[in-house]
Amino acid sequence: MIRFLALMLLPVAACAEVPQGAPNAGFSPAFAEQTRAPALPTTNVQVDVLTDKLDRPWGIAPISARQFIVTERGGTMRIINGDGSVSAPIRGLPEIESRQQGGLLDVAVSPDFANDRVVFWTYSKPVNGGTVTAAARGVLSGGEMTKVRDIFVQNPPSRAPFHYGSRIIPMPDGTVWITTGERNEERHLAQDNSTTYGKVIRINADGSIPADNPFVGGGGDDAIWSYGHRNPQGAAIGPDGALWTIEHGPAGGDELNRPEAGRNYGWPIISYGVNYNGSDVGSGVAVQEGMEQPVYYWDPVIAPSGMAFYDGPYAPWQGDLLIGSLNPGELVRLKLENGRVVGEERLLQDMGRMRDVEVLPDGTVLVLMDNSYGVVLRVRPR
Repeated sequence: MIRFLALMLLPVAACAEVPQGAPNAGFSPAFAEQTRAPALPTTNVQVDVLTDKLDRPWGIAPISARQFIVTERGGTMRIINGDGSVSAPIRGLPEIESRQQGGLLDVAVSPDFANDRVVFWTYSKPVNGGTVTAAARGVLSGGEMTKVRDIFVQNPPSRAPFHYGSRIIPMPDGTVWITTGERNEERHLAQDNSTTYGKVIRINADGSIPADNPFVGGGGDDAIWSYGHRNPQGAAIGPDGALWTIEHGPAGGDELNRPEAGRNYGWPIISYGVNYNGSDVGSGVAVQEGMEQPVYYWDPVIAPSGMAFYDGPYAPWQGDLLIGSLNPGELVRLKLENGRVVGEERLLQDMGRMRDVEVLPDGTVLVLMDNSYGVVLRVRPR
């Protein structure tokens, strides 16, 4: 347990550059700011534990100033109160298959949640032939989810319980962003736009398709926004109003992207990583005409998960991107200028797997951890 962190001030050690191992041989960045940004000035952060009573949590979202809804990968959804107490499981969820990387995954609430009480979530849905990444919505009423229905179901099913992607972001204009992985064993489908594997998906909140999606009317599944993604487990709306995503590479090559309509992000043809056995991804190149470059990449990896842009009273962090790292396990801060990364900081090092990040209106950063115990940290820069 990590209760000893309560109200502890954690200074992050300064270093000339962000500590990293040797990169994979044979790859050079496509532009100067694409990897290994200079170390940012050290930040002192105050950290306390909101709760340590969760089991394999995956996603968290605020539903009021002092209440948060959280998913547990085994298939339960709960409410965390401001005093750290945790509710009983919310009733009314659909059947969920929790195996390997699958289960109940991300959660988000309607931009008008105070009035409509609508909750969105993603999960691995059992179907004939395996599982699919699915997104659902419901209305939270007391301790029960009512009016539950799927608004997106990936196709086709897979028997591989990996790479579900699964971040979900409902937007004020009534659209919803969803990220999907390529399920590992079907990686080639990330380039097949008749499927929704390895894609960024854009739908309406009722499951219908926005008329201005890039493949509407032919050339691919109408729900697809961008393709050629591996396993995007992070997504956030930036200060520029655009969607930003982050995805796991193989051995090396985690990517930060700003997905544009109809664009191809290259997986599994190009990558700054190699396969886990050391063999080449595709033809062993990281740049190819007609395929997009990541805004930034890590080699070695940080195993990125949830992320959020900071918008709060601590001026040195304003507009910065905060990313949860599963391995080595830390909170990664990126400073961006003119769409490029100009600095990086590693915080909360050696504390464990950081699965999701949420920035509250007062500038408090919630960090969801899914070690052998499930913890929510409150982090405040000083």
